[in-house]
Amino acid sequence: MNYKPHPDKEGVALNCVVITISDTRDEETDKSGQLIQQLLIDSGHKIAAYGIVKDEPETIKNQIEQLAIDTPLDLYIFNGGTGIAPRDTTYDAISKLLEKTLPGFGEIFRNLSFQDIGSRAIASRAIAGVYQNKLIFSLPGSSNAVKLAMEKIILPEIVHLVEQLQS
Repeated sequence: MNYKPHPDKEGVALNCVVITISDTRDEETDKSGQLIQQLLIDSGHKIAAYGIVKDEPETIKNQIEQLAIDTPLDLYIFNGGTGIAPRDTTYDAISKLLEKTLPGFGEIFRNLSFQDIGSRAIASRAIAGVYQNKLIFSLPGSSNAVKLAMEKIILPEIVHLVEQLQS
């Protein structure tokens, strides 16, 4: 099936926050964070803030809350910390803050990932939802996973989703 949703408004530039969750990456080695930013910019959106945060639930929570106060933004995109290893706490921190979830995001992402990596896709705890009327997407840290989520799901839908939140 080749479904085409109704078209979004042309030229809408969203204010985006990109946060990498990592205990080891820095700005030079953060390939996934750089990729997210580049894909957003190439699609006409703006990067309102970028940072790297340690994989600590309280630090992640505080970063989300502070950015919501200090930064004019439409959406957050996190990458990293969505697996099941002991240090992977991004899902735990973000899921507790979400006022609404978009379960279809994680379902579709894992389905698309399954087509690429097989049954290992079950270990992903990618999630999306709404916090204080802003979208949050939390992706794995792998550049391949980031590219898949951004190109196949997030970029085609973010303008529509933000418009829904603002209506």
